[in-house]
Amino acid sequence: MSHVSTLDNSHHDLDRLANLAEDTIRRARAAGASQAEVSASIDVGLNVNVRLGEVETVEHTRDRGFSLTVYFGQRKGSASTADLNPDSIQATIEQACAIARFTEEDPAAGLADADRMATSFPDLDLWHPWDIDVDGAIALGREIEDGGRAIAGITNSDGSSVNAGQSLSVYANSHGFVGRERGTRHSLSVALIAGEDDAMQRDYWYDTVRDASRFMDAATLGRKAAERTLSRLDARRLGTRQSPVLFAPEVARGLVGHLLGAVSGGSLYRRSSFLLDHVGKQILPSWFRIDERPLIPRGMGSSVFDAEGVATADSSLVVDGVLERYVLGSYSARKLGLKSTGNAGGIHNLILKTGDDDFAGMLRRLGTGLLVTEVMGQGVSIVTGDYSRGASGFWVENGEIAYPVEEITIAANLRDMFANLVAIGADVDHRSHVLTGSWLVEKMTIAGE
Repeated sequence: MSHVSTLDNSHHDLDRLANLAEDTIRRARAAGASQAEVSASIDVGLNVNVRLGEVETVEHTRDRGFSLTVYFGQRKGSASTADLNPDSIQATIEQACAIARFTEEDPAAGLADADRMATSFPDLDLWHPWDIDVDGAIALGREIEDGGRAIAGITNSDGSSVNAGQSLSVYANSHGFVGRERGTRHSLSVALIAGEDDAMQRDYWYDTVRDASRFMDAATLGRKAAERTLSRLDARRLGTRQSPVLFAPEVARGLVGHLLGAVSGGSLYRRSSFLLDHVGKQILPSWFRIDERPLIPRGMGSSVFDAEGVATADSSLVVDGVLERYVLGSYSARKLGLKSTGNAGGIHNLILKTGDDDFAGMLRRLGTGLLVTEVMGQGVSIVTGDYSRGASGFWVENGEIAYPVEEITIAANLRDMFANLVAIGADVDHRSHVLTGSWLVEKMTIAGE
């Protein structure tokens, strides 16, 4: 079959997963478990890669996952299978129970509290199957690549990709909770090359959406990747200096990720975070605000319940620069003597308060300094807050891009970067569940030649 097999027997499949999950929980309880929980999923996708007009790969996926966790009092055991036939499920139950009988007791182990389970399930409009077949995906991939290759100066291509994806999931536990979710996520991308030999540069662009009718135009996507690639030609290195730094929105998102890492349960109960014991303290400027909004229709991180069935709700993370709460599931909450924040399995949509300046306005605010469009390497310590990463981007003079730069390192401490944040731009990147514009940081060390 050439179509991505759309799951619009999706309700039937969800019912089947839910029945299997409930039956498995009953059998685990019969085997002696005091509590049990099941996560089950079906993921279906079509991925097509085209390079220089030729088809490189066509991949159909249909992945199943089924995992069971049982608790014998405070002892926990987990097992999983990708095979949903009865023998495999029975073996999974036996394995999980055997593991639990041999593990140490853990006072924080167990399901989330029963009174926290979601009880209403509004439709968040996350299900938009994309009825595209292989031929259509190939044609679209060529159109994206052709849009970029038509731009003078583009010398080669690393190819374009077209991806249509659908996922169904069920989470159930022995509190009697059964939650069903279905969502789609589709993406387009292309990477292009400009220049020759040692002077070659590569860059890319992509778009990702719930609903394929919301994609940016294919040829426009290709042109955007081409412009980004060409803008990197004749990149220079910088001498070592201190200067203000503007992080493009897709890079600024990573800074939000470091903040989340530092205020998430695992880092906190292990006492390995530079923001330990910072709830109620000012960590960012007084104008700064982040709100978590899990119930946005079509949101990239929207969900009615978290990975433990706990109901999600709108909630502030940072208000007036003050950290309002941590990001916790029930296990880390118990370790810290706190309550789950409905974040088992991660954060939902984060909305950052932005200023009024668009990207051009943010460049003017930067004045003379560094615009970072890409970072590399793993040089970030959540324990100390030390931040040191390879970077490339552009040197900006008097609010205008002067020339591209590469092979530099930017360094500071996240504590100082957060405290010395000057502004967040209105140029919000909507391709993620973290919705932020560009970040202007007052001062960092740039190490170059």
